[in-house]
Amino acid sequence: MALLTSRKTQPRYDVIVVGSGAAGGQTAYTLAMEGAKVLMLEAGRNYDPTTETPMFQTNGEAPLRGAGTPDKAFGFHDATIDGGWSVPGEPYTNASTDPKRQFAWWRARMLGGRTNHWGRIALRNGPYDFKPYTRDGLGFDWPISYEDVAPYYDKVEMLIGVYGSNEGRENTPNSPEGILQPGPKLRAGELYAQHHGKKIGVPIIPIHRAVLSQRLDGARLAAKLHPNNPTAQRVLTAAMSERAACFWATNCGRGCSIRANYQSTTVHLPPALASGNLDILTDAMGYRVLVDDHGKATGVSYIDRKTREEKTVSARVVVLAASSAESVRMLLNSKSVRYPNGLANSSGLVGKYIMDTVGASLSGQVPALENLPLHNEDGAGGGHAYVPWWLYQEQHAGKLGFARGYHIEFESGRRMPGTGTGAGMEWLTGGNYGARFKEDARRYFGSFIGFAGRGEMIPNENSFCELDPVVKDKWGIPVLRFNWKWSDHETRQAKHMQETAAALIEAMGGKVRSRPKADGRDAISPGGFIIHEVGGTIMGTNATNSVTNQWGQTWDVKNLFVTDGGPFVSNADKNPTLTIMALAWRASDFMLEEMRKGNL
Repeated sequence: MALLTSRKTQPRYDVIVVGSGAAGGQTAYTLAMEGAKVLMLEAGRNYDPTTETPMFQTNGEAPLRGAGTPDKAFGFHDATIDGGWSVPGEPYTNASTDPKRQFAWWRARMLGGRTNHWGRIALRNGPYDFKPYTRDGLGFDWPISYEDVAPYYDKVEMLIGVYGSNEGRENTPNSPEGILQPGPKLRAGELYAQHHGKKIGVPIIPIHRAVLSQRLDGARLAAKLHPNNPTAQRVLTAAMSERAACFWATNCGRGCSIRANYQSTTVHLPPALASGNLDILTDAMGYRVLVDDHGKATGVSYIDRKTREEKTVSARVVVLAASSAESVRMLLNSKSVRYPNGLANSSGLVGKYIMDTVGASLSGQVPALENLPLHNEDGAGGGHAYVPWWLYQEQHAGKLGFARGYHIEFESGRRMPGTGTGAGMEWLTGGNYGARFKEDARRYFGSFIGFAGRGEMIPNENSFCELDPVVKDKWGIPVLRFNWKWSDHETRQAKHMQETAAALIEAMGGKVRSRPKADGRDAISPGGFIIHEVGGTIMGTNATNSVTNQWGQTWDVKNLFVTDGGPFVSNADKNPTLTIMALAWRASDFMLEEMRKGNL
């Protein structure tokens, strides 16, 4: 992938985009394909999945048999080559020493960011998700509706490729006909769970994932995505022709050398670069946004990670898309006489109302799945099915004790063996060795099932981030300090997740490995562990109740935008990445129009 050094940057760009993941990639793509001159700054190193992805290596070929380590939390083959919850020399702090008040911040220091290792679950937020306050009186409403975002969901799904089916579920929007690709068949364990889930009223349906089940029709899609722009159509058609359909053999979290799944590095950046309108600087650690005497953004100051020098680049418009917390950090570090509390912070809300996804899990073993005939069920990385939230009406009537819902992801089947002894079957067998151990391993392999709930957190005043007054990273940049607290709504929801998972396992005739926690505070995953943090620069209707408007444009600095998850007003149970891209495309269209009008 062609990249620049700082010596080769242009004197001034139309737009600087800080970040190269889902938000940065989508923003840069939309702007560059429509003719804007864009410079992208990425804090990490260059990364090319087409040459660096370990497509066929087994865990047995990896150090420690692929086990997770502090620098590779998801195992040796995970695509996150530099990053995690702990990054050497780049700390963050927590205001509380209480383990239940801690927040863990995942960062990926590499081109493409988290899009290289994410789960590819691509669910649309529904109408309720944009107006939660109207529905239950908690949190905030978005200043936009589902109808405002729906056309951009369409565009993103066509561009990145999403498989799945339209099931017509409540607040789980269908995609227009002809947009979704056909999904893979459900595995044996998923079909068995689906059958028995009906007995207890729990629906199990095909999931939506950003993975190609068939090759893209580049010419048709390019014409829809870039009408009246033959240059963009030509570039995108060529880029889509480079993507192959998935052959269902490698975990998506490793990345994809054939470009079958969505990664910014294989979907957004190649055509944007081919347009001739995008330059990329890697190893460029964003520090602060620069402003002139009139309070207008003029560019970005960054640290060259190789030389440790502070350097500057200039543009008409600055876009922060570095991940919600990293963008907050840049705004708070952009202090000046004019902006003593940080940039775009006249409301005092920069860093406030941060959210993560509620998480809780439970696993078990199903005797009916023992000793299945050998068959290939590799499929896409992760499950082919999931449980959408199904209790909207009961919840709205106040029958559940918590205000927002969740979905359940699950895995079953004869997956590649992980680390440990015999897939951790000692809880069933009491431990064996020799011939009996081998018999047990064959018997139980493929009969385990694991459920993971993923739910909505309501924003609260006790969950925010700020600059640590003392600690700096190795580049000399002040770091973030996190304040975190789950409310009773989230902890009760986590308890309900585990109880539902246990009921599903038992409905299948299975055995639960450990009983659901009596107290949801013991069931819920720590803040940040689901890696879905959003908020901190929330959007709203005016400069007193929010940081940005509906376009991600900051109220205080008209040529400064935020297009990552920071402007999220709520964090629905649907994974946020698809919505981040849809909102980034929508914001970019607004920027292009405002630049054409001379307003930016």
